[in-house]
Amino acid sequence: MGDSTVGQQIDDFTADFNRRIGNRLATVFGTEQSRLRSEGVPVVSVALGANLPNAPLLDRDGAQTWLYDELGPGTSALVFYRGAWCPYCNLTLAHYQRELLPRLRERGVGLVAVSPQTPSASNDSIANGSLEFTVLTDPANFLVTALGILTEPSSAVRAAQTDLGFDIANSNADATGGIPYPTVLVIDAARIVRFADVQMDYTRRTEVSDILAAVDAIDTLD
Repeated sequence: MGDSTVGQQIDDFTADFNRRIGNRLATVFGTEQSRLRSEGVPVVSVALGANLPNAPLLDRDGAQTWLYDELGPGTSALVFYRGAWCPYCNLTLAHYQRELLPRLRERGVGLVAVSPQTPSASNDSIANGSLEFTVLTDPANFLVTALGILTEPSSAVRAAQTDLGFDIANSNADATGGIPYPTVLVIDAARIVRFADVQMDYTRRTEVSDILAAVDAIDTLD
């Protein structure tokens, strides 16, 4: 692939970000990342072979739609991200636009991204990454809760975000701090989860090569 991996880009960003915010805030975020990694993936999180639940969502214009309709009739990749306020999400979605979307299109596979943020904020995500794939809002984290991938930053992190001039609740459609663990699912035409990568540490994201391998494995098995 012509671009570096998302992991390499994140490492470069994190080093620069930590320099800019200073040791105190960098320590807060670093402690949170260590805590998340130590906790491990929740046992209640989405399972391979499970049926993906359908869910009412909002499109970028705020109109209600349904997940199944947005996924289309065939195999799809479903990306859960935290919001346009999250630089790691913006970096990852832009990377997927450049490196993943063209390869999925070659395979006739859809790509959909979901967050709990307002449709207005979803449009910010689209603009940030010049995204050409579907971006939806899970307005009360209904789908995220059903999949068992709902979390919320610690009070220390919320305070650090406030210091940086941001509050998640102002971005989320339900005005809470609930967000998904960064997650990628690959769903087959029967709405069965064939690949699930739940990242506890929000600075880690699923690589394009892993998503494509999961997509190609469906064709091999079928």
